[in-house]
Amino acid sequence: MYQVKTYNAIAQAGLNTFTQNYTLNQSEHPDAYLIRSVNLHQQTLPESLKVIVRAGAGVNNVPVDQATANGTAVFNTPGSNANAVKELVLALLIISSRNLMAATSYSAKHTEADVSQRTEHDKTKFNGTELLGKTLAVIGLGHVGSLVANAALTLGMNVIGYDPYLSADAAWNIAKQVQRAATLKDAVKHADYVTVHVPKNEDTLNLIGPDELAAMPDGVNLFNYSRIGIVNNTAAVAALDAHHLTHYYTDFGEPQLADRDDVTVTPHIGGSTIEAEVNGATQAAKTIMTYLETGNVKSAINLPDLTVPFNAAYRFTVIHDNVPNMVSQITSKLAAANLNIATMANAAKHQTAYTIIDVDALDHQNSQQLITALNAIPAVTRVRLIANA
Repeated sequence: MYQVKTYNAIAQAGLNTFTQNYTLNQSEHPDAYLIRSVNLHQQTLPESLKVIVRAGAGVNNVPVDQATANGTAVFNTPGSNANAVKELVLALLIISSRNLMAATSYSAKHTEADVSQRTEHDKTKFNGTELLGKTLAVIGLGHVGSLVANAALTLGMNVIGYDPYLSADAAWNIAKQVQRAATLKDAVKHADYVTVHVPKNEDTLNLIGPDELAAMPDGVNLFNYSRIGIVNNTAAVAALDAHHLTHYYTDFGEPQLADRDDVTVTPHIGGSTIEAEVNGATQAAKTIMTYLETGNVKSAINLPDLTVPFNAAYRFTVIHDNVPNMVSQITSKLAAANLNIATMANAAKHQTAYTIIDVDALDHQNSQQLITALNAIPAVTRVRLIANA
C-alpha cells in the first residue's frame, strides 16, 4: 500500500485516479506528495518520501536540491494548464486591440439620461485596431507558446516565434506558418504584440529587459503570462513612461505596477480553470503511480528520463551521483548476491544518475541484504525494490 499526502485543494477527479493500492493523508511517512502552491522550502522532507509531483507548470515552491539529496524525484505536470493560459492570452489580445478596458470603464461612469447621445459623440476615443495582419512575437514555443502561436494564426496574425531550446518533439506541434527568429531581438523588432511563455530559471530571469524592450517598435503591447521576473518590471515601467510600450499585461503584480492605466494585472489566473485543475491533478496522480509502481521516469525535474519495460519479477532502482565506476559497483553487489540481471539501464542528468536493474528471482533475505549493500555505496542516495504486480 502506497501512502500519498496532499497539500492544497486537489481536484477530486485527480484523487479518484488513484487505485485501491493508494491511501490519502493517512500516514506521517508518505511515499508521495501531491501539491499545488504550498511552499515546501521551509519543510524537512521525510526519509520515506520518494516522489513529489506538483499539479502545475512551475516548481519554484519545491526545494529541488533538498529533494535530490533525499532521493526524492520531483515532477510537474507540463501542459496541463496550457490551454487555459492560451485562452486568456487570446482574450487579452482582443481586449487590448479594441481598447475594451477603457471603453467599459467609460460606460460604467456615464449612465446619465443623455448617455446614448454622449456615447455616440465620444466613442471614437476608443477606436481600436484589428488583429488581422498584425504581428505577434511569441517568446518560448513550448506547451503554451505553441498553442498561442497556432491560435494567433487562425486570427489572421503574422506570427514570429523564438525559442533556442525548442525540442524536436515540441517542434511538431507548431504550424509551419510560424516564422522562426534566430534571436530574441529579431523576433520582436517588427512586433505589434509580444507574449512571453518560458520557464523561470537562471537563463530566463530578466529575459525581457531594457535592451529587449528597446528592440521593440514604438506602440507595442507586452504580455507576461510565464512567471514573475521573466520581464524586468522596472524596465517595463520605464518603457511605459517613455510611451515606447503602449500597454503591459501580466499575471504577476508588483507595487510599481499598481494604479497605472497602461498596466493590466490579472491575479495569477492564467492557468486557473476548472478544466486545468482537473487535468493537473489527474496527470499528477498518474505520474505518482507510474513512478512508484515501475520506477520509470519521464520529464522529471531532477532525474534523467529512463523508461524500461517492466517484464521481470523484480526491479531495483538506484539514485546515485553521476560519477565514474558506479554501474560496476552496483552490478558487483548483485553478482555477490548470485543474482542474474535480466535488464539494466542507466542515464544521467547533470550531477545525478539513475539506474534500473530487473531480476527474475529474489528471496526476502537476499533482497534485504542487497538493499543494505547497495545503500552502503558512498555515492548512492536511494535504493528501491519494486515487485511487478
